[in-house]
Amino acid sequence: MAIAASTACYGASPSVKGSVSAPVHSAAPPSSVRAPGVAQSAGPAHALVAMGPGFPASGPWVAFYGTAAQMGDLERVAQTFRIIDIDVDPAADGVGNFTDEQIRVLKNDGQNRVLSYLNLGSCERFRTYWSRAPEGLVSCGANREAWLGAYEGYPDEVWMNPANPAYQRLILEHVAPRLAARGIDGFYLDNLEVVEHSDPSESGWCSSECRQGGLDLVRRLRERFPDHLFVMQNAAGDVTRLGATGGAPFPTLLDGIAHEEVYSPAPDATAERQLLLWQSMHVTTKGGRPLFIGVEDYVGSCERADAARAAYDKSRAHGFSPYVSDASSKQRVVCFWPF
Repeated sequence: MAIAASTACYGASPSVKGSVSAPVHSAAPPSSVRAPGVAQSAGPAHALVAMGPGFPASGPWVAFYGTAAQMGDLERVAQTFRIIDIDVDPAADGVGNFTDEQIRVLKNDGQNRVLSYLNLGSCERFRTYWSRAPEGLVSCGANREAWLGAYEGYPDEVWMNPANPAYQRLILEHVAPRLAARGIDGFYLDNLEVVEHSDPSESGWCSSECRQGGLDLVRRLRERFPDHLFVMQNAAGDVTRLGATGGAPFPTLLDGIAHEEVYSPAPDATAERQLLLWQSMHVTTKGGRPLFIGVEDYVGSCERADAARAAYDKSRAHGFSPYVSDASSKQRVVCFWPF
């Protein structure tokens, strides 16, 4: 998912079941699959203990990438959702979509966890750090060595090599710290599916070094932000699930994973199977909380309650935490579904 360069539909608050284990059918044990070009995790593949704090509640959750004005009633959002994913990049004006006070409103006196979108696998041209960076760092636009190619469907975006040292420094020393300074609880890591780009003939191809660099970048983020929540969107295949970095299994860096378009607009059996495999690993955080497993589906409009209900039901049947929005890269509306 990429964010394209930014009215609410109201109903009763949704309720989401807690995560429960679901059977994995016709799937090889996690330890029997080898991710090409990525170091394999040592030790048992099950009952991993993650480094992060974990989520007190697995839902309801929401992903929204517009402005506070587009969100509308912040108090209602804060009362409805326990996990709130927004974009708090301060942008050119130093504020961006939300003020610090509005972020505090969404945190709801500590009842909610507010995450900020953090694009690791690609770089958008509308970000300030595309064209300029602090002294000693290299902006995305100037770091052509890190460009992997055009992001199909998103002309304002370029795939980036997460193994590139200058790009890693930009993320670690500039992009992530200024998000954390807004008072957020964690990061929603996007476009790490770049590590799954294994076809050298396609734009955005990621070599074995590139793949390992993606895992290493998340580890370095974890080292800098040990108390923040990390949720990885998509990229749920073998490269991440079976990968290792710095001697640790990659899944232990995360507090949660999420995947788009698992049930709507069309069923994705591969994505569902990947999430079930993650679920079967029984990852818990250092606080003893289970790994958050979220699903974000799209039905085109907050008016399509029947389609949203079907997606919610399928997601909950497997113990996933669902949210349904309008369309990927849009998400400038909050849907308050009546279920």
